[in-house]
Amino acid sequence: MSDPTILYPVSNTSREEFLAERKKQKYFITGMRFFILIFILAGWEIAARYHLIDAFIFSSPTRIFKVMLQMSADKSLFYHIGITIGETLVSFVLVLIIGTLIAMLLWWCRSAADILEPYFVVLNSLPKTALAPILIVWLGNNMKTIIVCGVTMAVFSTIINLYTAFIHIDSDKLLLIRTLGGTRRDILRYIVLPASISAIVSNLKVNIGLCLVGVIIGEFLAANAGLGYLIIYGSQVFRLDYVMLSIIILCILAMVLYQLLSFVEKRYQKKQ
Repeated sequence: MSDPTILYPVSNTSREEFLAERKKQKYFITGMRFFILIFILAGWEIAARYHLIDAFIFSSPTRIFKVMLQMSADKSLFYHIGITIGETLVSFVLVLIIGTLIAMLLWWCRSAADILEPYFVVLNSLPKTALAPILIVWLGNNMKTIIVCGVTMAVFSTIINLYTAFIHIDSDKLLLIRTLGGTRRDILRYIVLPASISAIVSNLKVNIGLCLVGVIIGEFLAANAGLGYLIIYGSQVFRLDYVMLSIIILCILAMVLYQLLSFVEKRYQKKQ
């Protein structure tokens, strides 16, 4: 009588059926996403053409497409997009550097962390739009103000999240490296930072959206170029096509930047 505990391998046929089912499910989800998008655009266009909504206020896909072609022809659209992307990436890099360094310093000096923690919590909870007018007075009406707006939007949450990840490292690993004669610098270099890479990458996925939001807020108040400026300009001269086009491009930019960071995260996880 055969032993019931013996595990038999899954047949190739069953495995192929499973993979085919997964692929079919993936295609179905992708198809439904495109269907919903097309349904929304078609409904929007029909409602505008048959005067169910005011096309002057709500615009329409065809009007937005015409404006996009016009602005692409004179390259002004690419200029505004480039400005916003550049400011967002600079803010994103600064948040990564500043947030990681301050979190490391707080981990190194627990007394400073205990003292400063309430202030970081308050600054993280503070609506960042309240800081924008002050930054304009302090720094002037320029790109520097916009970048600082992007940094303030994400840096405090980054410090709190990374510091929390640093102090929740496995205590057995810390004990082991201390037993082997490792210094505090060795613990930080060989235990804390490598163990916190996944937390850092996950935090970056949130930060890229926050930096984009902060940059747009800054462009609302202190810019003469960029998608935020284009939104404000379009609303002031009643060119709602500019506004809707800018919002759609911002949605696409946020999705692309998030997917790029998700790709980096998956590549890192595969190497682990």
